[in-house]
Amino acid sequence: MKRPLAVAIISWVFIAAGTIGLAYHATEFRADRPFQYDVLWVCLVRFLALLGGVLMLRGSNRARWLLVVWMGYHIVLSVLHSPWQLFVHSMLFGVILYLLFRPQASEYFSKREKRNVLRGD
Repeated sequence: MKRPLAVAIISWVFIAAGTIGLAYHATEFRADRPFQYDVLWVCLVRFLALLGGVLMLRGSNRARWLLVVWMGYHIVLSVLHSPWQLFVHSMLFGVILYLLFRPQASEYFSKREKRNVLRGD
């Protein structure tokens, strides 16, 4: 089955967000403190966005759920910030949920998962 356009767009948005975030936060690493907890945590979260986007392009249902959890995490973070951030992340979350769980997208992910199971991946 052909990948739905909405899945491709959401995947590339997450790939871009993860890549840009990693590039931006990579400048915060310092040689004298290579394992700063906050910088590592932020980079891990950005890497998960990038990884989820790439794997979702390949049809991974687990990646779809990873990105849903990723957005949920950002909603929780938004509660600690401004009401505007909470609103924006909540709206994005709703749009992403709608687009990733429509029948066309669900069919795409289920067929890809079945094919991977049959291949032994």
